[in-house]
Amino acid sequence: NSLPFFHAIIRLSMVITHHGGQCFKVTFGDLTLVFDPVSKKGTLPAVRFGADIALVSRNHPDMNGVEEISFGGKEPFVISGPGEYEHSGVTVQGFLTKSEYGLGKGQEEAMNTVYAVSLEGMTLVHLGAMNDPMLSQEAREAIDEIDVLFLPVGGDGVLDAAKAAKLAVTLEPRVIIPMHWDGMGEPKALDAYLKEEGGTAEKVDKLTLKKKDAAEKDGAIIVITS
Repeated sequence: NSLPFFHAIIRLSMVITHHGGQCFKVTFGDLTLVFDPVSKKGTLPAVRFGADIALVSRNHPDMNGVEEISFGGKEPFVISGPGEYEHSGVTVQGFLTKSEYGLGKGQEEAMNTVYAVSLEGMTLVHLGAMNDPMLSQEAREAIDEIDVLFLPVGGDGVLDAAKAAKLAVTLEPRVIIPMHWDGMGEPKALDAYLKEEGGTAEKVDKLTLKKKDAAEKDGAIIVITS
């Protein structure tokens, strides 16, 4: 019985919106997934919408606002660390990396999780608050073709413009969505990153994408305003 429904899902477009910092909402059909929701204790305005799946890369109020997306009858399935997960037909792999964002007193580094999410025949990779310009061997071997890469570019404890650009070259994504420049990160971080990449980017208020759209792109940089 689920097969026709699955095929219907495949034909739907994925819609990605940006909610500041590293927070992105991804919807397709009735399913809503969110990366790094901002909490009420965060430095950015908190999010307020319902989600089915929440992925938290760094345990920090700017990225761990799970309680803000229990809304409208939705209670999210929360993923907040490395491992393999499956929920509502979505497959997620989390890989351990390091971050220096928002460290407490005496802290030298914090845990960050990079997520590879397979849905609608596409692979989305969200690097979280990563500050190491190299992915682990395990992650490189597990992540094949990347359709959409959410790439921190802001410095200030995460990858800066130069390191972000270098990492993006090695990962060869079809679409790059810069993050950690809106409401956080160093001043003019996005401009610095775009300069590293040659200055060309498409700016949209939301990104609507199908598999065939992504397949036609080769390292396209798309800035989603929030």
